[in-house]
Amino acid sequence: MKIIQVCPIFPPPSPKSFGSGVVSVVYDLSRELLKRGHEVSVYTSAVLDRSSKIKHISNPTIIEEIEVYYFPYVASYYAFFVTPSIIPAIRKNIRNFDIIHLHDFRTFQSIVTHHYAKQYGIPYVLQAHGSLVTYFQKGTVKRIFDRLWGYKILKDASKVIALTKTEAEQYRSMGVSEDKIEIMPNGIDLSEFDNLPERGEFRKKYSLNDDQKLILYLGRIHKTKGLDLLVKAFAELSMHLNNIKLVIVGPVDGYLPSLKKLVGALEISNKVLFTGPLYGQEKLRAYVDADVYVLPSAYETFPVAVLEACACGTPVIITDRCGIADVIDGQAGLVVPYDKDQLADALSHMLSDDKMRRGFGERGKLLIQEQFAWPKITAQVESIYGNCVSSGPCGEGIHL
Repeated sequence: MKIIQVCPIFPPPSPKSFGSGVVSVVYDLSRELLKRGHEVSVYTSAVLDRSSKIKHISNPTIIEEIEVYYFPYVASYYAFFVTPSIIPAIRKNIRNFDIIHLHDFRTFQSIVTHHYAKQYGIPYVLQAHGSLVTYFQKGTVKRIFDRLWGYKILKDASKVIALTKTEAEQYRSMGVSEDKIEIMPNGIDLSEFDNLPERGEFRKKYSLNDDQKLILYLGRIHKTKGLDLLVKAFAELSMHLNNIKLVIVGPVDGYLPSLKKLVGALEISNKVLFTGPLYGQEKLRAYVDADVYVLPSAYETFPVAVLEACACGTPVIITDRCGIADVIDGQAGLVVPYDKDQLADALSHMLSDDKMRRGFGERGKLLIQEQFAWPKITAQVESIYGNCVSSGPCGEGIHL
């Protein structure tokens, strides 16, 4: 099949250096599809290339055999990048493809691709990647988008991919019929975890004692991640356990000043380490040296960082507001309500029980290998594509 992946961003020259999320999914999925003999192109914005290297949008940039077409943006609103030059490119080339995979939902690229996919009868799959909800930031703007374009994009999709049962319900609440919804998790590139760093390298770099218990958070420093809950639970725990350290790793996303202010107010600054974002081997060193990885999110559809921690053999604690809570609970770690005291209790139990941590670590690794390897996930995607191509474009199945 000839496949076009459409997404709002795809950073050159190494998407992996950008971390996880939609970028990583498009990258890993495209590579696996190429291995299976398909032709893959990516259409995206050039927003993450600040250099002058991308000058000719008619010629692709080749990233590990993936043809990536970058289109300059002329305006943006948060992650909505207006790329007018994608319009003639889609209009001219879309009939050369058998199937379209739209990544993310409320994007300029989705609007344009939907228009010409419907005009020329090319089937497409939509994967919202957790972006459907409207009750957090920009809720009003999202609802306006949906009235203008969003419901039409959903209506005309041949299939939609939900990462979890929770996201499947979100599709249903927006009028998507059951027969269009496929539940399929993101994958993880297991080759990245073949040769893990030696334990102790992260601790050595940041002058942490070998006998200290490390609690790790790795992800965006954003309010919805529940970091205030984690810091408060840690402050309570530190009154009873002396030899513990909270390590917060990740890029700033608007919440760092407030978080540091809270850490100072709780008088635990000497027990909390902020490293900034870490990638590649540096990120793996953090996972390997952590005694437990914690994701205390107020809302989370499919946290890849949890899978990465499991792949490193690190036990995890997550809230029941994470979409993969049912997969993790009792297998790779503990699931707790979004509550400070219960999170503190779970941390206390985990840190004081070496056997528990080892068991969760071993079962977590096995879980990742059996359920989340990219070859298995790609086979599922390939099957979805094949069904869409054989059935043709679909415009039914949504009820407003």
